[in-house]
Amino acid sequence: MSFVKRIQDINSAKDKLMPRIVGVNIPQDKKIDIALTYIFGIGSSLSKKVLKESGINPKTKASELTPEDLNKLKEIIEKKYRIEGDLRKDLMINIRRLKDVGSWRGSRHSKKLPVRGQRTKTNNRTVRGNIRKTVGSGRKAAPGPK
Repeated sequence: MSFVKRIQDINSAKDKLMPRIVGVNIPQDKKIDIALTYIFGIGSSLSKKVLKESGINPKTKASELTPEDLNKLKEIIEKKYRIEGDLRKDLMINIRRLKDVGSWRGSRHSKKLPVRGQRTKTNNRTVRGNIRKTVGSGRKAAPGPK
């Protein structure tokens, strides 16, 4: 009986599709102000600003939104803000420009090192490829009796 119930629950969950805004599936079990941050280029402050402009309560869950609410959000986000593909493309163009000019930041990007002045002497081992495993004291255990 419980197996059949689980299958029914799974099927009912598949029927509820995740809300899709600007080509991104946002999680339906989270509040909409948090769920909008799953879109690249939208942080918490911008999501609150968009929700205030659209008149949607930030505490409602994403699954509770009506299609009209989703359309409002899509229109506001698409018309006013750069997000997802356009924003990623702009970032790539800016980094390529820094590399072409030969600036210090561009050279750091090309070497895959930190760009904003962080120290690399002690931190950043994984970026530099210097991964050390932690080792004990170096002493070998005494041999046991035969």
